[in-house]
Amino acid sequence: MRKAFFALLAVSPFALAQVPEIQFDSAPEPLKLPANMYFGEATGVAVNKAGHVFVLSRGNTSGPAYGAAATQLLEFDAQGKFVREIGKNLYAWSFGHTVRIDPQQNIWVADKGSDMVVKFNPQGRVLMVFGRKQEASDKETGPLERHKPPLPPDVGRFRQVTDMTWDPRGNTFISDGYINSRVAKVDKLGNWLKSFGEPGSGPGQLNTPHSIAADAKGNLYVADRGNRRIQVFDGEGNVLREIRIDVPVPPGARTAIGPVPDVAKIEAAGSPLTMAPGAPWAVCITPGPNQVLFASDAYPGRVYKLSLDGKVLGWLGESGKQLKQFGWIHEIACPSEKQIWVAELLNWRVQKLTLK
Repeated sequence: MRKAFFALLAVSPFALAQVPEIQFDSAPEPLKLPANMYFGEATGVAVNKAGHVFVLSRGNTSGPAYGAAATQLLEFDAQGKFVREIGKNLYAWSFGHTVRIDPQQNIWVADKGSDMVVKFNPQGRVLMVFGRKQEASDKETGPLERHKPPLPPDVGRFRQVTDMTWDPRGNTFISDGYINSRVAKVDKLGNWLKSFGEPGSGPGQLNTPHSIAADAKGNLYVADRGNRRIQVFDGEGNVLREIRIDVPVPPGARTAIGPVPDVAKIEAAGSPLTMAPGAPWAVCITPGPNQVLFASDAYPGRVYKLSLDGKVLGWLGESGKQLKQFGWIHEIACPSEKQIWVAELLNWRVQKLTLK
C-alpha cells in the first residue's frame, strides 16, 4: 500500500483527471456574528434538522498564552442569524475539538483540553457528562504526558478526546483520541460498555483517531489520521475494511502553513502521517438511503467525496485563505450530498459549500 502511495504522488496530471474535480460555490459570510464577537479557530460545525448551525470555536479565549481556556459554542438559525451562546463559562470548556447533533437533536461537544464529552438537550441544558477534567487544586495538574509505551486507558476517562457518533440503537461511540488511540462505546443511558483499539499501525490499531462517523447500519468510520487511513469497524470493534484516499497531488499545490511534507522522510522517521496527502482530519456521512462519505486533509487541503465502500467519487478545493480555499478543515457537517459546511482552524471561519 505504501509503495502504491508513493507511485501515485509521481503520476501525471492525466491521472489526476481520472478522479473528477467537483465544482462548487462558497457563500460569503454565511453566519452573522454579533458586534464584538469573533470566531477563534473554528474546530467544529454541525447542522440540526431545522437547519440551525452550531459552531465550536476557540474564541472568547481567557487565561495565559499557554494553557488558556478556548472553547465557545455558538448557534445560528437557518438564515445564518446569531441565536445564542450555549454553555457560557461551562466547567468542561478548555480546548474545544468537535460538535455533533445526535438523531434526537441533542448537542454534543468533545473538549480535548478537559478530556470531557458533554451532552446538551436542544434547549442547551446539560444532560450527561463523560470523562473528568483534572482538578485545579492538584499540584500535579498539567499537560498530559505521552508515555512510550503508552499507559493503559482507564474505564470512563479520556486522554485528549476528539469526537463522537451514534448507531441506530442509540449507543454512543467516542474517539479517544490523541493519546489513548481507541474508541469507547457507551449505551443510550450513559453506561460504559467497552472500548476497542490501541496505539499502532496494524489492523484495528490507531494513531490519533481524530474524527468518527457512523452509517445507517451502525458501521463506524474512524479517521485514523496518523496512519493516513479511514478504518471501518462494526459496532463491536471488529475491523471490516480500510479506506485510503490516494488522489494525486496537483503540481504546485501549496500548504496552508509550513513546508510541503516530505512523506518519505516522515515514514522513515516513524512519525505520524498527519500532514500527508489523503490523511483524514475530518469525516462526515450524509443522511438518507444513498449515503456518501466526505473527508478532508490538511495538504493539499481538499475535501473528498467517497462511496461508503471507499471509492473516491470526486474532490474539491485547495489550501489558501480565499473563499473556496481551506486552512486545515477540522470538522465537516454534511446535511446533504449537495451542501456541506466546513470549520477551518487556520482561517478562523466556517464556509457553507454548495456542490454542483
